[in-house]
Amino acid sequence: MAARPVSRMLQRVLRSSVRSCSSGAPVTQHRPGEPSQTAVEELSRRRQFLREHAAPFSAFLTDSFGRQHSYLRISLTEKCNLRCQYCMPEEGVPLTPKADLLTTEEILTLARLFVKEGVDKIRLTGGEPLIRPDVVDIVAQLHRLEGLRTIGITTNGINLARLLPQLQKAGLSAINISLDTLVPAKFEFIVRRKGFHKVMEGIHKAIELGYSPVKVNCVVMRGLNEDELLDFVALTEGLPLDVRFIEYMPFDGNKWNFKKMVSYKEMLDTLRQQWPELEKLPEEESSTAKAFKVPGFRGQVSFITSMSEHFCGTCNRLRITADGNLKVCLFGNSEVSLRDHLRAGASEEELLQIIGAAVGRKKRQHAGMFSIAQMKNRPMILIGG
Repeated sequence: MAARPVSRMLQRVLRSSVRSCSSGAPVTQHRPGEPSQTAVEELSRRRQFLREHAAPFSAFLTDSFGRQHSYLRISLTEKCNLRCQYCMPEEGVPLTPKADLLTTEEILTLARLFVKEGVDKIRLTGGEPLIRPDVVDIVAQLHRLEGLRTIGITTNGINLARLLPQLQKAGLSAINISLDTLVPAKFEFIVRRKGFHKVMEGIHKAIELGYSPVKVNCVVMRGLNEDELLDFVALTEGLPLDVRFIEYMPFDGNKWNFKKMVSYKEMLDTLRQQWPELEKLPEEESSTAKAFKVPGFRGQVSFITSMSEHFCGTCNRLRITADGNLKVCLFGNSEVSLRDHLRAGASEEELLQIIGAAVGRKKRQHAGMFSIAQMKNRPMILIGG
């Protein structure tokens, strides 16, 4: 991805450094391959300058608790070629008319606006984003945005092996693949469709093309797949995977029940019984995952603890639904339509005011699993995860 533009002040400092290097001053001798003391000091000065003169993060994307939202998730479609139990109600969902969904140009217009304000990571979701005919073109257009460092996609993997070479060429840099079981028959029960072997083919294609780690999202549900935790971890012995165990979360129509939820600590205890040496890895800032690794394994495992240990305090995520609504919290039911304002001819400044007002209303944390279960919200498939 292209780097952010260098500020005029920093350009002057760099030009000054170049002039000083050609001033005829004596050169300090040092061994080949070893940075000189002067070079080390100069690098240190430049880093200090960048820290002190970094452009302030957009006020429109900073909430009242100081959280800076640099990560945007955009749902490309409400449609999906699977019917996962925890995502879509058994009877299906009423889909938004095509005319009310964001067009490709509207998606790119909003993406440009958010990136200009400081978003440096965009993840494309759904529904199933890979059933959108112009998904490769969308990735290519996003790849041209200066300042955007990461373009990710979350997919069920059914179409991944076929499309990934084109997506990689277009600029896709990160992949999350949903897979809740390693048993083909159970796969069909969970997703109400066939396709297990296509998903596995997609995972191996991602590895073959050099994606590392390839993230595998597994929603753990008691009585359904909690008996496969060890099998998933075993996959990381020889493959560069990050298997992410996700606590079962309540959304409209997914028949959530507290008794079905397997907590992070319970899952971790199960893993430690098999691998007592399981080690905790450092957490990245704003990460939603608690990461662990079995020493000697190529990959790692992570836990998304949305229910038992929320990570609201460091949340840096915003979501745009396929019909153009901005959601500032996955579990909140408050939304604002950016689509309607776009189509009404709102200026960039007006859109930023609307976005800033929504971000400013974001709560400190979600209400807790039991309150969320009673709250009216969209089914997961209409949010985009």
